[in-house]
Amino acid sequence: MLKNFSYDIFDLNEINEVENLFASPDLLGFNVTIPYKEKIIDYLDELSDEAEKIGAVNCVLIQDGKKTGYNTDAFGFEKTLLLHKKPSQDKALILGNGGAAKAVKYALDKNNIPSVTISRSTEINYENLDQETVAEHKIIIQCTPVGTFPNVKDCLNFPFDGLSSDHLVIDLIYNPNYTQFIINASEKGAKTVNGYYMLEQQAEKAWEIWNFQKK
Repeated sequence: MLKNFSYDIFDLNEINEVENLFASPDLLGFNVTIPYKEKIIDYLDELSDEAEKIGAVNCVLIQDGKKTGYNTDAFGFEKTLLLHKKPSQDKALILGNGGAAKAVKYALDKNNIPSVTISRSTEINYENLDQETVAEHKIIIQCTPVGTFPNVKDCLNFPFDGLSSDHLVIDLIYNPNYTQFIINASEKGAKTVNGYYMLEQQAEKAWEIWNFQKK
């Protein structure tokens, strides 16, 4: 148990309310969640290399009045990916194009894994994504909030019949443990992983940033 420290939830209705947080003299930093991972950048003084390349921030350090943005999602996802990936799983589909999806793409690029991003507005989207494309890409990463508690029955429009036991399906959601997307994928024999390990690993990295930097 650490004394004199606390980790609290700050619910913001709009991103500009973060200015009120910055006014707190005892604040050492905070994590950033959907939907503010990209919007927070305009309120920061500096970005780490990976946060700048990704274009999204999920961890902020405040030191001597300077606000620096980091991305520990990429670290957490990479740890998850390398723990479960098989050599034959060499191409990926990224479902979503928000801040978490950008961190995922960064980690895939770093490991020389080609990927295609699927969103409502991309050339290949949820309406025209077919089984053949899914079959060719043995890694599927679900990066949208669809299916998060309390809307646990919600699920992306996805051709699950393209999945097989050769696939690795990672859903970044960790509440619930098993999203409808994960359930549907597992029924096709795919190896499925939720976002809990990624959550733990990104948090460990954030803790390291806050503690190492402030010493």
